[in-house]
Amino acid sequence: MAFNFTLPIRIVQAIFNVIVLGLTAYVANWYNHPRTSGGSPSEVNFLIFTSIWTFFALAYLILSPWLMPKIAHPYGVLAAEAVTMIFWFAGFIALAVYISDFLYLCAGNVCSSIKAACVFGAFEWLLWSASTVLAAMQVYRSRGRGTVKPMDTNIHASV
Repeated sequence: MAFNFTLPIRIVQAIFNVIVLGLTAYVANWYNHPRTSGGSPSEVNFLIFTSIWTFFALAYLILSPWLMPKIAHPYGVLAAEAVTMIFWFAGFIALAVYISDFLYLCAGNVCSSIKAACVFGAFEWLLWSASTVLAAMQVYRSRGRGTVKPMDTNIHASV
């Protein structure tokens, strides 16, 4: 009896997503304060976008196999997984490069928050990489059957 890791991975992805969104929103708010010149860095803004995108991706990936199995096509699931994984990779790498450029100036709560957002972003990328591999395995298993059936509606249940 094999254990399906999809739902536990989704839960951790959602928790880390909320953490990254909160941390990056705090950093963006600090940069957008009148005492600081300019606005928040584009790297921080991109991670905010990625967090919001992830909410939509998680909603599609969790709910569509149960509520609308016809739109839970294996290639659609794989595409959503892969795009989200690429967003997380680009986001945490861009933020890490930004932090490394200003590491000597980094101090206080904002600095700790931006570092934590980068670390949680890296963990999110690892989680999305794992779930993308699982989706790719599902596509590989369903190939050569003439027609590609929608994703298994019991994708989150233990097998």
